[in-house]
Amino acid sequence: MSGPVLPDPIGAPMAPDSGAFSRRFRTTAFWRALPAGMRRRWWLFRPFDMIARHWPVFRKPNGVLVVRMDGIGDMVLFRRTLDHYADAFGVGRTGITVLGCESWGKLADPVFAGYRVITIDEHAFARNPFYRFKVALRVRRMAPAVAVCDSYMRRALMADSLVWMSAAPQTVVSAPFVSERTRPEFTYYLSQVGRIVDTGPYPTHEIIRHYRFVSAIAGRTIRPEAPRIAWRDQPPPVVAGAPYAVLNPGSNEPGRRWPLASYVAVAKRLLKRGFRVVFVGQPGDWGDRHGIAGIVGHAGVIDLAGRTDLPQLLDLIKNAALMVTNDTGPAHLGIALGCPTVVIVGGGHFGSFVPYPAEAAPANARFVYQRMECYHCFWRCHKRADKFQVFPCIGEIGEEKVWRECESLLAAAAGAAAGEGADKTASAGQR
Repeated sequence: MSGPVLPDPIGAPMAPDSGAFSRRFRTTAFWRALPAGMRRRWWLFRPFDMIARHWPVFRKPNGVLVVRMDGIGDMVLFRRTLDHYADAFGVGRTGITVLGCESWGKLADPVFAGYRVITIDEHAFARNPFYRFKVALRVRRMAPAVAVCDSYMRRALMADSLVWMSAAPQTVVSAPFVSERTRPEFTYYLSQVGRIVDTGPYPTHEIIRHYRFVSAIAGRTIRPEAPRIAWRDQPPPVVAGAPYAVLNPGSNEPGRRWPLASYVAVAKRLLKRGFRVVFVGQPGDWGDRHGIAGIVGHAGVIDLAGRTDLPQLLDLIKNAALMVTNDTGPAHLGIALGCPTVVIVGGGHFGSFVPYPAEAAPANARFVYQRMECYHCFWRCHKRADKFQVFPCIGEIGEEKVWRECESLLAAAAGAAAGEGADKTASAGQR
C-alpha cells in the first residue's frame, strides 16, 4: 500500500465549519542547532534522538502513525475520531498504527479492533534515555509515510519528539497549549513539521478539537459524536444479585477527590433504594480509606478497591446501574460504555475535558460542578493551605446536588426499561 498524500501544508483547504486553520512556526537553522531555553533533559536526550531520527531505513514509507501519549480519558475522547482517519488520509484501517500508552494497553485489542496498536511505558520514555532510544528506533523503523498528533494538552518531549523521530515525509499535528516554560521545546519541534492545524483557543473541548482536526485533513466538516467504545460482553467481577452502583472516590490528584464522607452518604442513599454499592479505584488514590470503614461491613457494600485489573473494571462499569466518580479516566470510560454516569467536576481547566459540549454530550452523562470566580486556574489553586486539601471548587459541591443527578439518571433508566418492556409485550401480543 502506498502512503497517503496530504494537501499542501500551507493554505491547505479547510472544512467550511471546522473552525481550524493552518499555522507556521519559523526558526533559523542556527537556533535549531543551538536552541536557547531548553531543559537539561532535552540536551541529555538529544544525541539519542538524533541518532534514531537519522537511522537508515531501507524501505518505502508507508501508512499513518498516530501518536497518542496521553491517559485513558484522553484516549476515550479521541477514539471515535480515529474511525474517520482512514478516509481523511486515504489509507485502510490496517495501514494505521496507533502508538499509545501502556497504562491502557490492556484495552487496545477490543477498543481498537481493526487497527494496529503499539503501547509503550510513557513514564520510562520521558525519563530513561536508553528505553527512549529503544522506542525511538522502533518508531523510526516503522517508516510511516505520515506521522500525526492532534493532542492539545501534550508534552513536547513525548508526543512531538516521537513525530519528529519517525522522520515521516509528511507530518501533521495540532497546535498545542504552549506556556512560557514549554515554548522553546514546542518551537523546536513545530518548526520542523509539515502542517500545524489550529483547532481553536483554550478552553475548546477536546472532542471538538479532535473533530476540527480530522475535518481539516478531510477538507469537509465531520460533526462531533459522543464518546463510545466497544467492549466485551462478560459478567462483572461481583456475584449475581441486586443491581449495583459503582463509586469511584479516588484521584491521583488529592485536590480532585470529592470528600469520601460525601461518597459514603451517597452510598447509604443507594442502599436504601435497594442497590448494592461497589467501591473501586486504587487505594493509594483515595487518601484516608478509614472513611468507609463504617459502611464496608454492611450488606450490599462491596469493596473492590485495588482488586480489579483494568479490563475487569470495564466489565464492572459496563454492567452497573449507575456510576458516581471524580474527574478521572473511569469517568470517561463509564460514559463511553453507556453506563449512567455522574461526574464531579472542578474548575482547573473547566470545559477542556469536562463537561462535554452540548453537541457531543450523551444522555447517560451528568456533570456536577460549583462555579467559582477562580475557574481555569490549571489546578494551581491559591485557596488551599497545602497540596493535600480538596480544591474548594470540588469541596463545595453539595451531596444533594450530586444525588439529584443520580436520581435523574436512575429515573431515566427505569423509564427506558419500562418502555422496552412494553414494546416487547406489544410485540408478543401481535405474534
